[in-house]
Amino acid sequence: MNTAVYPGTFDPLTNGHFDLIERASRLFDKVVVAISASPGKGPAFDIDLRIALAREVVAGLDNIEVVGFSGLMTEFMQQQQARILLRGLRAVSDFEYELQLANMNRAQMPELETVFLTPAVENSYISSTLIREIAKLGGDVSQHVHPRVAEALKNLYNT
Repeated sequence: MNTAVYPGTFDPLTNGHFDLIERASRLFDKVVVAISASPGKGPAFDIDLRIALAREVVAGLDNIEVVGFSGLMTEFMQQQQARILLRGLRAVSDFEYELQLANMNRAQMPELETVFLTPAVENSYISSTLIREIAKLGGDVSQHVHPRVAEALKNLYNT
C-alpha cells in the first residue's frame, strides 16, 4: 500500500489544506493527515478539536485517516509504515524551509521521500495564521474554510 503522511498543525484546517488532501487521495492508496500537537506554537484550538474538525472536513474521502501526533516526524512515519511525506508549497518563499526540512528528514530516514504539491490558485494565498487573524477581528472566513471550521472560529473568538 502506498501511504502518504500529510503533517501539520492545521490550526485551523483551511480550504487550501483540503485541496491538497483531496488531490493526494487520488494519488495515494492511503493518506494520513497527521495533526501535530505543536504546544510550542500555542495553537488556538486544542489538538482534540483540530482532529475532530479535520475528520468532519474529510468525511467524504474514503482513504483518508486523521490522527494526532507529537514527537519526531520520522518516528511517526515509521509507526505508520509510510515512506512518503506530503508537503504543500504556496509560494517560492516556502521552498527554502521545506527543502531544508525534507533533507533533514531524509538524513534521519533515508527511505523517506518528500512530495510537494501546490494548491489551486484560488487557495494559494490562504494560511491558517491569516484565517485566525481575520476571525479574531470578526471578519468573515467562510469562503476559506469548511462551514464547521468557520463555526468553531466564531465560537472561539465570540464573534
